[in-house]
Amino acid sequence: MKIKIDNININYIQYGEGKDVILLHGWGQNIQMMRPIGDNLQNRCRVTILDLPGFGESDEPQELWTISDYSNMLEKLVKELKIKKPVVIGHSFGGRVAIRYSARNPIEKLVLFGSPCIRVNEKLPLSTRILKGLKKLPGLNQIGEYMKKYIGSRDYKAASPMMRKILVEVVNEDLSKYAREIEEPTLLIWGENDTEAPLNDAKELEKIMIDAALIILPGTHYAYLENLNRVISILNNFI
Repeated sequence: MKIKIDNININYIQYGEGKDVILLHGWGQNIQMMRPIGDNLQNRCRVTILDLPGFGESDEPQELWTISDYSNMLEKLVKELKIKKPVVIGHSFGGRVAIRYSARNPIEKLVLFGSPCIRVNEKLPLSTRILKGLKKLPGLNQIGEYMKKYIGSRDYKAASPMMRKILVEVVNEDLSKYAREIEEPTLLIWGENDTEAPLNDAKELEKIMIDAALIILPGTHYAYLENLNRVISILNNFI
């Protein structure tokens, strides 16, 4: 199904009956990455899963979006679909959107899968420092843009020019102040070998949130899928 929010077509699916649950996928993904969760909750929940703008069958933003813009879009979608006080579940980038949304809107509970939100200042790798230096030299800005295609992250390489700008914006935003404002029960489900969102991120997040609990599972950034049956059992008890 499609719904237009601020001139952007948002693709979504909604199924099941009961308590409202919203599922938000990670960067570069789509509805299908959250279907295994939604399909297992549909007997007791009304499940809404969307392609976030720029992914799947949803339109790409025509200007630079921040996490706040994605959150504002979600607010309007929730209102249009008459969703009341949902349980919000997000993976990675979707979890970042969920944090921003949950700090400003009524929710029942929050679940985050491998969702880094605290920006840690680390020494940049040599390749990135070289790139930044090249861009400052007269006439070499275009070379810098060319090199980004080869030394950037996998997500950066796969993105369109606009989505590359958005990716840089959203990954550099520290959301810890919003995480601190969330009063509702929050479950952090993390893979012990997650290299995209290291386990230390989850431990720090648990410390700063008002009512959060961390569950560590074997696996990677996709531990929620790698341990699907266990995660469904956890969610059924939590929700």
